[in-house]
Amino acid sequence: MTTEVHGLLGFYRSPAGAVAARLVRDRLAALWPALPDQAVLGIGHAAPYLGLWQREAARCIALTPAQGINQGTPEAWPEGARSSSLVAEEEALPFADSSFDRVLLVHGLEAAENARRMLREVWRVLRDDGRLIVVVPNRVGLWAQLERTPFGHGQPYSSGQLSRLLARHLFRASRRDAALFLPPVGLRLLSPVAGPCERFGRSLCPRLAGVAILEAEKDLLSAVPAGGGRLRRRVVLPA
Repeated sequence: MTTEVHGLLGFYRSPAGAVAARLVRDRLAALWPALPDQAVLGIGHAAPYLGLWQREAARCIALTPAQGINQGTPEAWPEGARSSSLVAEEEALPFADSSFDRVLLVHGLEAAENARRMLREVWRVLRDDGRLIVVVPNRVGLWAQLERTPFGHGQPYSSGQLSRLLARHLFRASRRDAALFLPPVGLRLLSPVAGPCERFGRSLCPRLAGVAILEAEKDLLSAVPAGGGRLRRRVVLPA
């Protein structure tokens, strides 16, 4: 993860970051409105969004990839409670196979040193009926063009590119969404009208959103060996 965690924390503490987080959080809540008794893993900078499901989920864990830590450690999450956050290698997640029902990947894929290996690990720790949401900078959106926000760093993706990348790693896209239909400057002034602007932007020009949001599920049929045979619970891709 090449994006430093301290830069992410600084952005989301700013007025612009607060607006951006609220808009993305609204879209995630629409995709996953309730996750009772589910095990949820957030990778990257997912802690600001895990609160959506913290109370009803069986457990929520926020994992910061070690590659994003240059000094110190990320803040403990949740605040005022027993920590459910950790730092670990994104290419070797410290969890058993099929440990989670849901995985949320925010500021993770675009900053991964090896996206293929990260997705291999996500596939491994997801249960067979598990689902994944990936939030990435939209390649054709304005946010990806400016380095003053975290969305201007790393590898941006279009929805089509993201779908094809996931398909190559045994995920099948199920739903697409978008967020951040506001310019990445002057967000403090635009905050009162952020909601209406989001709704207008999704109906008018979804391709120009700041971030692409894609939900996917494990594609178990692609994991069946050629010629039939038993389904493998873990697929080992070439290194």
